[in-house]
Amino acid sequence: MKFKLKIWRQKNAKTKGQFETYNIENVSPDTSFLEMLDILNDKLIKEGKAPVSFDHDCREGICGMCSLYINGRAHGPDDEVTTCQLHMRKFKDGDTITVEPWRSAAFPVIKDLVVDRYAFDKILQAGGFISVNTGGVPDGNTIPVSKENADESMDAAACIGCGACVATCKNGSAMLFVAARVSSLAKLPQGKIEGAKRAKAMVAKMDELGFGGCTNTQACEAECPKAISISHIARLNREFLCAKIQE
Repeated sequence: MKFKLKIWRQKNAKTKGQFETYNIENVSPDTSFLEMLDILNDKLIKEGKAPVSFDHDCREGICGMCSLYINGRAHGPDDEVTTCQLHMRKFKDGDTITVEPWRSAAFPVIKDLVVDRYAFDKILQAGGFISVNTGGVPDGNTIPVSKENADESMDAAACIGCGACVATCKNGSAMLFVAARVSSLAKLPQGKIEGAKRAKAMVAKMDELGFGGCTNTQACEAECPKAISISHIARLNREFLCAKIQE
């Protein structure tokens, strides 16, 4: 397969970026998108040109680092996958593919396709830790948790913090990310002690960092590689309102 790639190149956060066009040939349909970029970079290096910078780590859909906006979609033209799980068979031979970094004021570009997602870490830090009075250090498995609550908590905890929800949302909202983090603890007894404080602190930090508000368009849920439900946003809103009432 052969493709024409229009890739965003930007030296750093302070310089003006632009699209540059590259042609690549002899790509196997079974090649992953990141492997295709590896092939392109090998070609550029041999030609004495600067390779394209892009973020990656596990390449197994776990770490969430491969944050690329491909042909107008977060993580590309497939559902419930990260960029590293996207394969070139999802495109047609001869296609023009446009590749951009996440577009969000809270995620400034570091270089080319790499963005600074430290804002997510700051939100998590604002949420703090959980306090549990262990007493005689009981076995964690002896704490009763209903299957329904456990399932909902684990579904929320599946969030990998990739930022696709922010990049997709027309408002640049981080509500799905924050809601997943809050909801994963709100359904467990271990998360009850700081529950009210956590919801208020994380929402406040999200607003402080410049993320937009949620208008329930569901774009975040549609593009989330882990299919996190916006029902968790409803739970976040309940946790936040209850916390404000308790003030």
